Amino acid sequence: MRRVSLMVAAVVAMVPLSSLAQQAGPYKVLQAVKVGGEGGFDYVYADDTGRKLYVPRSGPSGRITVFDLDTLKPVGEIANASAHGVAIDAKSQHGFGSSKPVVMWDAKTLATIKTIDLQGGPDGIMADPFNGRVYVFSHSAPNATVIDAKDGSVVGTIDLGGAPEQAVSDGKGRVYVDLEDKGSIAVVDAKTLKVTTTYDLQGKGGTCAGLAMDVKNNILFATCRSPQTMVILNAGDGKIIDTLPIGSGTDGAVFNPKTMEAFSSEGGGTLTIVKENSPTSFVVEQTLPTLPRAKTLTLDSKKNRLLLITAEFTPAPPPPPGGRPGRGQMVPDSFSILEVGRVVGK
Repeated sequence: MRRVSLMVAAVVAMVPLSSLAQQAGPYKVLQAVKVGGEGGFDYVYADDTGRKLYVPRSGPSGRITVFDLDTLKPVGEIANASAHGVAIDAKSQHGFGSSKPVVMWDAKTLATIKTIDLQGGPDGIMADPFNGRVYVFSHSAPNATVIDAKDGSVVGTIDLGGAPEQAVSDGKGRVYVDLEDKGSIAVVDAKTLKVTTTYDLQGKGGTCAGLAMDVKNNILFATCRSPQTMVILNAGDGKIIDTLPIGSGTDGAVFNPKTMEAFSSEGGGTLTIVKENSPTSFVVEQTLPTLPRAKTLTLDSKKNRLLLITAEFTPAPPPPPGGRPGRGQMVPDSFSILEVGRVVGK
């Protein structure tokens, strides 16, 4: 996952939603709150039990900013943590940030407990409730470093055979990881920390950066950029069930078991919502305009709402002859949190 960077001054304000084409459908952007602050951003994480929203900010003043999940007001930060993502272990109430070294903190007080040295380049991160372990993912070796959430000790590493992005657990001893550079999903035995098999997406999805799971029905939803698809497959045998179109630049996916919907957040400025009518029947329910570069998301399962993060950018400069396109600069004070939820009565 590519982190976006900026240097801005802190500010909190509401973003007008009149510029968004609020497409008819069950979901809409409820609010967009400018929270400003220095640093780049990547993943966003909701601890819906502790009612906190974590947003890692990279750069010279790297830290993890923490907001009240109900009000989106700032409540604190974890300093000295230039992380990509966050995971909270519900049992131990320990938090982890995918910085280098990994930072570990008390999720109740936000006090740092320790830092954990590891190899590779920490990027994605996931807490597995099956045995209280945290997986820190890296595109370079080792692809996954596994940490005991109780005491922060490293229990092992895993060669996934590719560059990992998002991962999910079935809570029963299996961890699934999409491999961005392989167009496949690695299946890991959580007890042995070994890859048991790999599911080939058969060209139906490539450069996959999001992965979600319907645990009850044992179904995976892989969101991919090339082609722009959501590949739906059986988690037990890897058989592809369906393939549906999504927007450009997906960088995250979640599944809400209460509404039986899968969501793909896309840097092109859309949120694709897929309804699971049955374990064999799926349909694109809505393509909701959000904001450009709102490419990662998290689910507040208690309130059935989604949180996305983004910022405004200046136009990109023209690329040099034969060179790659450049990127515009972030607009100061523009970093924002978007809240998406169901329209009442739909």
